[in-house]
Amino acid sequence: MVFFSVSMSLDGFIAPESSEELMGKQWMELQQWVFRQRHFRENLQLGTGGEEGRDNDILRETFERTGASVMGKRMFDAGETMWPDEAPFHTPVFVVTHEEREPWRRPGGTTFHFVNDGIEAALDQARTAAGSRDVRIAGGAETIVEHLNAGLVDEFTVSLSPVLFGSGIRLFEGIDASRVALAQVAAEASPKTTHLKYVVHLR
Repeated sequence: MVFFSVSMSLDGFIAPESSEELMGKQWMELQQWVFRQRHFRENLQLGTGGEEGRDNDILRETFERTGASVMGKRMFDAGETMWPDEAPFHTPVFVVTHEEREPWRRPGGTTFHFVNDGIEAALDQARTAAGSRDVRIAGGAETIVEHLNAGLVDEFTVSLSPVLFGSGIRLFEGIDASRVALAQVAAEASPKTTHLKYVVHLR
């Protein structure tokens, strides 16, 4: 299964326009439901404690089903300076880029592989690496939309946070709505977000 899972503002944004604004007030509000969870805190080694419940279960289930990830260069560039030494993936990650670079191995089982011949090549490598588990399209939005338009995504979850951005990076900017059709299969609400799950079909 190929999937993605993201937090989105009510007006359709998943990140600020500039990577310098990551960890800013709006982004922190968008991700507030994530930061409070025990699984997130443990995975990023932020200390003990944290909430348990359905939000925490969803984060843990997403982590456990993921055998490999694919991400775009913009997301990698932002994360390279922000992630701890023990990056939070703990699986192979395939970065779609034009940059030629040797694999970057991090403590805790994460290795970043840099793929220069497009999303399908990166996804093929990720499928092989994932084995019996699923492949997550980690982001950013452009990479997610490329996979959707190419018919390469099976399902996704949007966690809709009660915050407005006004501007930034829209999740579905550039989507080919003539090709991509959705069926909603689940909706789960919590005090800080609503998790909406969809199966993807090509029209």
